[in-house]
Amino acid sequence: MADAKPFRLAVDIGGTFTDVVLEGPTGRVTTKVLTTPAAPEEGVIEGIGIVLKRAGAGAEAISLFIHGTTLATNALIERKGARTAFVTTAGLRDILEMGYEKRFEQYDFYMDKPEPLVPRPLRLPVRERISARGQALLRLHAEDLHRAAAVMRAADVQAVAIGFIHSYAHSEHERKAREELARLLPPSVTICISSEVCPEIREYERFSTTCANAYVRPMMAGYLTRLRQRLDSMGLKAPLFLMMSGGGLTTLDHATRFPIRLVESGPAGGVILAGQIARECGLPAALAFDMGGTTAKICLLDDGEPERARRFEVARIYRDLKGSGLPVRIPVVEMVEIGAGGGSIARVDAMKRITVGPDSAGADPGPACYGRGGQSPTVTDANVALGRIDPQHFAGGRIALDAGKADAALSGDIGLKLSLSEHWPAAGVSEIVEENMANAARVHAIERGKVIDRYTMVAFGGGAPLHAGRLAEKLGIGRVLVPVGAGVGSAIGFLRAPIAYEVVRSWRVPLASLDLGEGNRLLAGLREEAHRVVAAGAGEAPLSETRLVDVRYVGQGHELPMALPNRALGADDLPDLRRRFEERYRQIYGLALPQMAVEIVTWSVTVSTALPAAERIPAPTQRTAARPIGRRRVYEPALGELVEMAVYSRPDLAPGAALDGPAAIVEDETTTIVPASFAATINRRGDIVMETRHGR
Repeated sequence: MADAKPFRLAVDIGGTFTDVVLEGPTGRVTTKVLTTPAAPEEGVIEGIGIVLKRAGAGAEAISLFIHGTTLATNALIERKGARTAFVTTAGLRDILEMGYEKRFEQYDFYMDKPEPLVPRPLRLPVRERISARGQALLRLHAEDLHRAAAVMRAADVQAVAIGFIHSYAHSEHERKAREELARLLPPSVTICISSEVCPEIREYERFSTTCANAYVRPMMAGYLTRLRQRLDSMGLKAPLFLMMSGGGLTTLDHATRFPIRLVESGPAGGVILAGQIARECGLPAALAFDMGGTTAKICLLDDGEPERARRFEVARIYRDLKGSGLPVRIPVVEMVEIGAGGGSIARVDAMKRITVGPDSAGADPGPACYGRGGQSPTVTDANVALGRIDPQHFAGGRIALDAGKADAALSGDIGLKLSLSEHWPAAGVSEIVEENMANAARVHAIERGKVIDRYTMVAFGGGAPLHAGRLAEKLGIGRVLVPVGAGVGSAIGFLRAPIAYEVVRSWRVPLASLDLGEGNRLLAGLREEAHRVVAAGAGEAPLSETRLVDVRYVGQGHELPMALPNRALGADDLPDLRRRFEERYRQIYGLALPQMAVEIVTWSVTVSTALPAAERIPAPTQRTAARPIGRRRVYEPALGELVEMAVYSRPDLAPGAALDGPAAIVEDETTTIVPASFAATINRRGDIVMETRHGR
């Protein structure tokens, strides 16, 4: 980390584009190239070559390479991971199907539940049992493992997840099962055990997380190995760190073993950037809105800090309701994610409604307008048809789009089925995807007791600036900020991320009877383990520490995370912890239960390098009228028609430049649409700040 070489590199692989950012003494160089799904490293190498050439530098000049990707996320959303088997304690094979044993939508008899990653024929029970106190009640039957291995070989299984009851605390049987299956199965089969992937209570979430890790590990391990080899061959010997979903960086070895921790790595980088912007611009409440080629992500930040959690749902399939997605229990920046990106496919369902996503055309074949064989209409096709994207200058002019193919796909799949003509099929697709995102944001805020219209939206990703203004109108948000480099915002955020690692253990204990000595020994052990991982990449950099416990009233099913002091716990800390827990409980649920006992369920320690301090950016002292470079017809939702919009070049807009909507502000990696109800100025950072006219 202390290397004197001047350049730092960040790469973010999305479902459609791979974003590359190079920062050095000559400034920042960025590019977007099409993701290469069959071999993602090819797109990475292409992008690195472009930015190095523009900067006039060689690969040996790079001192640090930080990488994040939505490959794992997209594989889970689109169900394109490895063929996976699940080995579990006899009697528990259907936990993945039973889930929480409740309906997330009580009154809909026809609601859809998320399908488990592992089908029932590949959920294989074995006889074994260790009690919660560690007593061996039933030996692990090797003959059951032999039968399971025969089924897996016949099914050509590529990955195996092992999850036994109570193994979060007592892992002996899981380790023995892994050793035996490794001997019985081909070496190419990857095997994951829940006591390493997710050593926490609650079988459903632990098993689901372990299955997800196994499901994506062959793809991610193969990709990361090939990438390291390609980097070495081009002379890029810099340390490679991977962005994790919790907002920290980890080593290549840990990323290969636990790729599920990367599932939200791309969006986490954008949240880090949004947090820095919020602190520099004095935004006490910010909403990070990231829209790429496959998904859209929304995260709430207070005082520049996002909420963090250890439970996340991938691909909610039913009106963004909690419980309708695939749960994974990992350290994660708290956000909601839906299948709504530029490549998301639009269609008409059996009830004659336009639906969008969650499946995506990706980069290959891509939207119809790419001219690469895609036939289905997508959100990008709609934006081309509505004039929001200039087909001749997409991605800085490197990718020419075919507006005729976009119109044909929309007219054929949407227009004919709904008797819509002209721009209305595209307008319908755009309105639906924006309403989907607005609904997800509303639900996310309500679940956390937040009032969403008090937030400033920070929009980044290639698609977000196109839709941010309309999304803000739907949510009642009066200010939208589009940062410099918004189209590659997550990759820029990677370069601001700390090296960090979180270690978690479940230990359920009543707060009133907590043994402080035992609690402090547990925290010290967690700290040592996390410190060992971070120190491998941090060098001499100073480290910080965060301690959290998950707390609940006894008998409840869910907890609230609460901070602990970064020192040994004393007797005075326990009543203070209860007081803070009840304040937080009252904020979320509207009441507290002072007569109820409180217990700690899970303990965690995060060790990280320190974040750089953020300096406040003053507002521009003068405003000057911006000059447009042209005009074009663009759809204005508030008016329901195509209107003549002024077009501005973002590189030409200096701090203080001001303009009124409707307008389009173009740059190489994205376009910002300023609705008629907004006006825009450029702040001293160079960010576009859109505000409703009544709020100016």
